[in-house]
Amino acid sequence: MNPLPHQVLIVDDARDIREPLGQYLRRQGLRTLLAASAAEARRCVETANPALVVLDVMMPGEDGLSLCRWLVARGGPPVILLTAMAGETDRIVGLELGADDYVVKPFNPRELLARIRAVLRRIPESARIVAPHPRRIGPWQHDPACQRLKHDDGRIVALTSGENRLLGILMDNPHRVMSREELLELSAGRGAGPYDRAIDNMISRLRRKIEADPKRPVLIVTEWGGGYRLAADVEDLA
Repeated sequence: MNPLPHQVLIVDDARDIREPLGQYLRRQGLRTLLAASAAEARRCVETANPALVVLDVMMPGEDGLSLCRWLVARGGPPVILLTAMAGETDRIVGLELGADDYVVKPFNPRELLARIRAVLRRIPESARIVAPHPRRIGPWQHDPACQRLKHDDGRIVALTSGENRLLGILMDNPHRVMSREELLELSAGRGAGPYDRAIDNMISRLRRKIEADPKRPVLIVTEWGGGYRLAADVEDLA
């Protein structure tokens, strides 16, 4: 079976940009989701797990830079910013926040398509596909296909797409110290920028979901100066 084409989320409050761009990308073989606001985009990311976000910077209410910060903090998906010609500061801030690329408005759709494809090519397979079968760590069963964990006591915990990928990578490498840079490259397909806290934020969220005491973790432990280590054996449930 051929894999589904990548799904791209387009976030722009301007309908005359959002809808024609969605139609153009669909004609080029991509699947698209459209959002007119940051709030709508957050719902799309939580439910549909897009491979990439094309994000307008200037939007009423929550702006694109704020949404970009949220996307990077949760570990992806990658972001291409749409910026105004005069918005050099926005472009610099967006790249410092962790955006993967930017395109200046007004833009040529073919140029944007080329940049989308370039960013998608940089995403390693490990960031797209996690182990397809359930595995166990401690009292938890991880079902990557459903993006959830099940505890021996019956509790079900949902994972975001970034948390799901990150936990899968840690489970691929039990008892091995993995640096923040390595985890970010494997999970999101990008390098870490200055003061990049994306991995630390995701590890913190995972600990709140799986550790009996998140302040004294025993499953995902910190190696000071080194990174993080999954301190548990992994049982394959295939």
